[in-house]
Amino acid sequence: MANVAFIGLGVMGFPMAGHLAKAHTVTVYNRTPARAKAWVEKYGHTSAPTPAAAAKGAGIVFACVGDDPDLRQVITGKDGVLDGIAKGAVIVDHTTASANIARELAGLAKDKGVGFIDAPVSGGQAGAENGQLTVMCGGDAASYAKAEPVIASYAKMCKLIGGSGAGQLTKMVNQVCIAGIVQGLAEAMNFGQRAGLEMEAVLAVISKGAAQSWQMENRGKTMLAGKFDFGFATDWMRKDLRITMDEARRNGARLPAISLIDQFYAEVQAHGHGRWDTSSLMSLLTDD
Repeated sequence: MANVAFIGLGVMGFPMAGHLAKAHTVTVYNRTPARAKAWVEKYGHTSAPTPAAAAKGAGIVFACVGDDPDLRQVITGKDGVLDGIAKGAVIVDHTTASANIARELAGLAKDKGVGFIDAPVSGGQAGAENGQLTVMCGGDAASYAKAEPVIASYAKMCKLIGGSGAGQLTKMVNQVCIAGIVQGLAEAMNFGQRAGLEMEAVLAVISKGAAQSWQMENRGKTMLAGKFDFGFATDWMRKDLRITMDEARRNGARLPAISLIDQFYAEVQAHGHGRWDTSSLMSLLTDD
């Protein structure tokens, strides 16, 4: 059992902190206090009025917020985590953010004698609720060794990839793969529908061959049904792809397909569906 803090109780953080509460002593903080109150009512334990107060006495402080500015605020801002955390503790950041801010915050944490692991996750809301997330980590081995047994509360896979920023870079690779697969799946199913095929039967067959993917297994039927009001929001995917394309401009990688798919997601947003699941790319092909 460890004393831990969890900063950020969104659709991912809320259930992740809940899994921690089964085996550890947890203090939570959320910028919307009502959300923290709801978490305490469901799981017990305590909430704190600031990130600094939540971090006080915690051996590991988890964060899962929206983007680089949000992360910088809760870690380095007034009454942020670094104002309350003790020397020797570890910050584990589950936000999908840039590799640059991971390196920046790791440096600031090190100056205070604190470890920092950038640890974005994959698996979506269902993975968080079921404790089946994949966690990709960057940082030093000693800090990772402290954090990994606790992260196991909600992870089916957790791995240290490399130094600070490596976790975020791995998440970018992950998002490139997902965006390409979803677009390919949408085009394939739209093609099959227009060819007059019974697509549920088609999916039953091809999902057992080389075309199989998580997206096909978990989103194929809902895409065929035109149901998108759930899951990982298009708004968040566009944020992730922006971070990825910024990194590509720095490292010289070419992402021609992703640049195009990002514009398809922008079209979904323009139609007022930014909260739809990323599988909503299908809607652009079925709207005549």
